[in-house]
Amino acid sequence: MEDSAAVMLKRAVELDVASRFQESLVCYQEGIELLMKVLKATKNETKKAHYREKISSYMSRAEDIKKYLEKEKEDGKYHKQIKIEENSKGFSYEKLFQDYLNETVTEVWVEDPYIRHVHQLYNFLRFCEMLVKGSCQLKTIHLLTSYDEGNGKSQQISSLEEIQQSLEDFGIKLDVTYSSSIHDREIRFSNGWIIKIGRGLDYFKKPQGRFCLGFCDFDLRPCHETTVDIFHKKHTKKP
Repeated sequence: MEDSAAVMLKRAVELDVASRFQESLVCYQEGIELLMKVLKATKNETKKAHYREKISSYMSRAEDIKKYLEKEKEDGKYHKQIKIEENSKGFSYEKLFQDYLNETVTEVWVEDPYIRHVHQLYNFLRFCEMLVKGSCQLKTIHLLTSYDEGNGKSQQISSLEEIQQSLEDFGIKLDVTYSSSIHDREIRFSNGWIIKIGRGLDYFKKPQGRFCLGFCDFDLRPCHETTVDIFHKKHTKKP
């Protein structure tokens, strides 16, 4: 475990030096946790003192990075990129979006050309459920998508109308607009945060079966490879 902690903390320092602070913070936190377990298992008082000193030093740096990132978020300069690897797990909508949803969010804009097929419509429904359960005071969801080009058009429209009616029970309006020219995928919150996902909301793989882990809990569902970029609208303004 000591070797694992050393490897993780070495990586944290390398990322820190490279100014990749978000990734560095995660490595610091994981490395510190491992080192604390080593400390608890150590009987030698000299080694204990050494580990305590190291832990204190790394915790101090991690706290500085955390404060820096919080300031960046407040100033709208924060930019986080998440690379979701093929078949990786733990990337539910809650995990991606919850840090950027707060009580000031009243409107959400979703631009995604592929809210068409049944599984994509279910993805959008899951996304809406996540919003409803969040701490935001949501009033309106705006969806810009494209019509299904095949035989599923009527099902697409009726499914979105059903979601629309269901949201009304929670005091939320769903405004759906269709466009034949939309290509980009983007999600925007009224508090200024913008999330761009390469695959839009459709980055989960098909479950292996209806009774397999991951069918209901998206944190356990394998993902397709994609990239997520998160930034504030202030970040896009020219000085």
